[in-house]
Amino acid sequence: MPDPGASTTLTPDYYSSNCFWVELDGVIESFFTECTGLSVSTETYKVKEGGLNSHVHHLPDRTNFTNITLKNGYTLSNALWTWYKNTALGTIQKKNVTIILYDGEGAVTKRWQLTGAYPIKWTGPSLNSKNNEHMTETIELAYDFFQLVAN
Repeated sequence: MPDPGASTTLTPDYYSSNCFWVELDGVIESFFTECTGLSVSTETYKVKEGGLNSHVHHLPDRTNFTNITLKNGYTLSNALWTWYKNTALGTIQKKNVTIILYDGEGAVTKRWQLTGAYPIKWTGPSLNSKNNEHMTETIELAYDFFQLVAN
């Protein structure tokens, strides 16, 4: 049992959200500035047990993965547009996407591996002659499954 009067040094186990890379089939296509929508939920179904009228049981059913949205600085590369365009024309090229989180010292802390991802929406840059902001493009991906891999 720990000594209640003993001094302990706690190290934070949280990380900054700005240190990440995104790989598409193991290749870094672009430097993404934002990744949103990584979420999973499980539907349940109700089972009424005979003779037990005080409550129902909620059992797990289908698992749903939400689409993710990746935003990056607009570059000369047309790789993301071409990937989306091919999907829109009926040639779906599923890729494995890995989102890699780094700590402040550059060590990998977590990986989210998305299996069977393909683009379902592409948004080009907003153009405005009154500002000097960086142009971005956004791509939304649907995928079959993801898993969290801790390092």
